Amino acid sequence: MLTEIHVVTLFPDWIRQLSTIGLTGKALSDGRITLRCFNPRDYAAGAHRSVDDRPYGGGPGMVMRPEPLALAIQSAAADSDQPVAVLSPQGMRVDQRSIERLAGRRRLILVCGRYEGIDERVVDELIDEEWSLGDFVLSGGEYAAAAIIDASIRLQPGVLGHEQSAEQDSFSQGLLDCPHYTRPEIWRDRAVPEVLLSGDHAAIKRWRRRQSLLRTLHRRPDLLQNVSLDETDRRLLAETEVGE
Repeated sequence: MLTEIHVVTLFPDWIRQLSTIGLTGKALSDGRITLRCFNPRDYAAGAHRSVDDRPYGGGPGMVMRPEPLALAIQSAAADSDQPVAVLSPQGMRVDQRSIERLAGRRRLILVCGRYEGIDERVVDELIDEEWSLGDFVLSGGEYAAAAIIDASIRLQPGVLGHEQSAEQDSFSQGLLDCPHYTRPEIWRDRAVPEVLLSGDHAAIKRWRRRQSLLRTLHRRPDLLQNVSLDETDRRLLAETEVGE
């Protein structure tokens, strides 16, 4: 169970704002999970506490200097055997399965890169994993760290209002989530599907499963390649009607 989150970042105030937002903020502010930030600038020498420098070999931008970053990482990882992960566009793409593994750690240690990147020697010596949100570039790792922190915290016991909420999320079973509706029953001439008003829990469960399968088929058919479908699922997909 996750009890500690340590983030190496040049913008600790940005990360600390997570403790003020929604269910993630509640889990952090009530002490169930502690959030600590480690600023490489606090470990930098000199009057200006410089944490970046020009890249060897030339080229645009700046690179995070190794020593202050390494000291910050070592402080964040002290007294822990948990892996150290850096957020990088070159990393493995995060998905729900990887979030479940990250959420199962006692301490989540995330390193936020900036500028053109971090000195590769730090990666070689102190980094165990590299994670990416996708094939695009952000201004810094803080955005990706915030996403991973939120996704990991919501899987912790007692964080969500209903224990089944996380189980029914998109990707939790390899499929996209089904559609959801609330009051009023009719909105702008569009009615809630009758099956959801029927009180027939078996029919509702079947409808939701079928909608989840259809939504995945239409929007993310690639996901179905990794999902084990039983005979009932195959029958639901074979039906021609969209559902009641």
